[in-house]
Amino acid sequence: MRVLGVDPGLTRCGIGVVEGVAGRPLTMIGVGVVRTPADADLGHRLVAVEQGIEQWLDEHRPEFVAVERVFSQHNVRTVMGTAQASAVAILCASRRGIPVALHTPSEVKAAVTGSGRADKAQVGAMVTRLLRLAAPPKPADAADALALAICHIWRAPAQNRLQQAVALHTAQGPRRSQKLHPSKGRPA
Repeated sequence: MRVLGVDPGLTRCGIGVVEGVAGRPLTMIGVGVVRTPADADLGHRLVAVEQGIEQWLDEHRPEFVAVERVFSQHNVRTVMGTAQASAVAILCASRRGIPVALHTPSEVKAAVTGSGRADKAQVGAMVTRLLRLAAPPKPADAADALALAICHIWRAPAQNRLQQAVALHTAQGPRRSQKLHPSKGRPA
């Protein structure tokens, strides 16, 4: 499985491609950052993020795209830029028919380090170790993008089984409800 991880941001959008399957050693295919100038017009910045992501999609042909789920932060301006860059990544992948998965920061940290409260240094150190790299990718946005891809590779099999179970349950339709004993709340 080849996954493009995207750590969305307007100034620095981390991009990382990882290949492998759960339970086996993973391989980093590429890592980088799409940058835009903070003083540029918003529309131009979004186009630059789109062009950068499109180049990565063209070059690496991922089977899945994993994007960090935007969460509420104290700085509304920051969360808006993150949400806009996230939407661009989702749009680019969806336009090509590539499935997109959203993972929360704590979900990614827990998958990679074992703790949902790990700091950036711990995530970088574990990404370095898991991908057998000489040094942590810089900046941290690049390491976070690789962590997103790793998280997806490790979690996708379980998520797929869960989705299949839900689909099967939904396809079977509602079951007939049993009549409950009025005073005991259990089947009569």
